[in-house]
Amino acid sequence: MKNHLLLKAAAGEKVERPPVWLMRQAGRVLPGYRKLRGSVDDFTQLVKTPELACEATIEPVKLLGVDAAIIFSDILVVPESMGLPYKMIESKGPWFKKTIRGNKEIDALNNGVYHDWEYVIKAIEMVKRELNDSVPLIGFAGSPFTIFAYMTEGVGSKTFSQAKRLLFAEPDTAHRLLQKITDTTIVYLKSQIKAGADIIQIFDSWGGILGYDTYKEFSLNYISQICEALNGMAPVIVFPKGAFFASHELKKLNCNVIGLDWTTAPEEARNALGNKSLQGNLDPCALYAGKRVITDAVNKMCRQFGSRGYIANLGHGLYPDTPTDNVRYFVEAVKNYRD
Repeated sequence: MKNHLLLKAAAGEKVERPPVWLMRQAGRVLPGYRKLRGSVDDFTQLVKTPELACEATIEPVKLLGVDAAIIFSDILVVPESMGLPYKMIESKGPWFKKTIRGNKEIDALNNGVYHDWEYVIKAIEMVKRELNDSVPLIGFAGSPFTIFAYMTEGVGSKTFSQAKRLLFAEPDTAHRLLQKITDTTIVYLKSQIKAGADIIQIFDSWGGILGYDTYKEFSLNYISQICEALNGMAPVIVFPKGAFFASHELKKLNCNVIGLDWTTAPEEARNALGNKSLQGNLDPCALYAGKRVITDAVNKMCRQFGSRGYIANLGHGLYPDTPTDNVRYFVEAVKNYRD
């Protein structure tokens, strides 16, 4: 592989500079994506058309010069494969016609299989051919609890009270659903790796709404199962947004990298997470500033994380109205950084 900085950093090796990529790098900040999105009726059509997903995946590598591609897809591929199709409502987020409220609905769910996500696998295979090993390709899935939250709530939410109600009122039912999601997610991620994904990221986007004990029981337990199942197949990044309060437990995960949001101090993360490689964690809003502010913030961040076992990224995904030039400044600043 011509540029294997990401894989070396994930393995804890010292590299000449931090590798850099961005969550949501293949999104609305790029002109090519906006053109692709305008060519289809809805977001899910873009995800399910391998040629278009391939094009969206590769654009940020060409336009921004990032050190990794991430397959253009969605975490909701998993619930759809289990029998819960979704729609992506513009400016609002996902919407499910059917939701899970108890065992009856769980009984009706499928175990997702290759055929259900074949379009993702075809996109991965296309991207691998197009990249020709120039940079690594990241595959991904949502954490079981994050998927659980959408499947029980039916829409995005600040509190996910329906999801949390099930955890507290019917914990056995909740565990049954989480296990079913986990089993499908493991099969899904293994098929991504087989198709060519070089590294996997697990997005635990909503684990941070839980308390310490509930997070350990209903989120980390299932993330741990995925990490164990993928051990030896590909490196794994776990991004537990808002859940650094569980750093002592995160340290125990059999994964290579922990992604950090912007609320976590680099020095504290190094001390708490031991020999884990780290990823993150600039506030995405910093990219609304000018080039000098962005450069200074990047230099400070990279200096604090250090040169070994570090992947530069934001602390969350790019916001849709981020100026494209400012995203370039971020990437350039990382690539120019030397400790």
